[in-house]
Amino acid sequence: MRILFLDSPAFAKQDMIDAFTACGITCDLFFHEAYNDRQNVSYEEKFDAAVSRFSYDFVFSFNYFPILSNCCMKHHLKYISYVYDSPLVTLYSYTLINSCNYVFLFDKATYLEFHNAGIPTVYYLPLAANVSRLSAIKCPDALLPQVSSDVSFVGSLYNEEHNLFERLNGLSDYTRGYLDSIMLAQQKVYGYFFLEDLLTPPILEDLQAACPYQPLPDGTESAAFVYANYFLCRKITSNERLSLLRLASDRFPLKLYTHHPSPLLPKAEYIGPVDYYDTMPYIFQHSRINLNITLKSIHSGIPLRCMDIMGSGGFLLTNYQEDFLDDFLPDEDFVFYESEDDFLDKITYYLSHDAERRQIAANCLGKMSESHTFVHRVNAMLNVI
Repeated sequence: MRILFLDSPAFAKQDMIDAFTACGITCDLFFHEAYNDRQNVSYEEKFDAAVSRFSYDFVFSFNYFPILSNCCMKHHLKYISYVYDSPLVTLYSYTLINSCNYVFLFDKATYLEFHNAGIPTVYYLPLAANVSRLSAIKCPDALLPQVSSDVSFVGSLYNEEHNLFERLNGLSDYTRGYLDSIMLAQQKVYGYFFLEDLLTPPILEDLQAACPYQPLPDGTESAAFVYANYFLCRKITSNERLSLLRLASDRFPLKLYTHHPSPLLPKAEYIGPVDYYDTMPYIFQHSRINLNITLKSIHSGIPLRCMDIMGSGGFLLTNYQEDFLDDFLPDEDFVFYESEDDFLDKITYYLSHDAERRQIAANCLGKMSESHTFVHRVNAMLNVI
């Protein structure tokens, strides 16, 4: 079997290629800089040339690209898209219903939204980890001081300058207060996403005046979807991460692996960004507690970062995400917190109960190896198509 693999930037890209190879599938890489365009003659011509060389069984990409779907339709090729981002506005393209599509969504809530709307080209498929690679690596002694910690957090604080929320200049005092209130409410609620429903017509009118948004030419996304998931969710996540990490760093040794440190976290030990493949797994293996604070626009799914932690044999403390409960048992495979107090209590407990913490991590690693590798996901895709 031979496939064309879109060589776009993506975490776990090499892990997916390795999984295809392990399943006896040859991957030919395809790249064009206009992969995010909705229409591009040069892209289409390069794709035409690429698929003329061999007879491909299907085309694959991480995340969904409308231009690639249309190219596959033209050549009567199956297109498999494996989505690991949420939100992903390209899903709200008319091309999603192209009959060539097999779009695998890691977030069950997003899957159900499209499925319940009668879209037949979407499927639910959790993310995975390359457990064999992660299990085989051993941290060099020289790196141990950098990657070892009681508590660690790897990820963005969404505190960079000029983020989308900060572009909302000129909002009325009422709208600003309303947004602050609903964001604070959403920050405290896990398992139910209500922001989009609370963006009423007058609020949307004010948002449009501050930072106009119109759907793309082939798009069906609403302005409420974009403002809720791209503008507000990132701000909520920034607030939540800074708040929880400050609480943690005030009481425990905390190492922070992120691009942009914050003056709001003076007691955290800032290490800086780390390489996804070469360094990040060492952190997960050598942190007694690995924290996950999910981006709020991931409504129910298990983020890739969590799969990486669990597939590395690390102990995971995360906020509640419903999709975990499909495949993993709380307090047996991972631990979730329900509030700020619960967050601190569980860090305290598991730092003082090493044997229990190690057993939970070992339980989860066994489940990951048995059922949640990228090879398992490739086989699941093949069973569908």
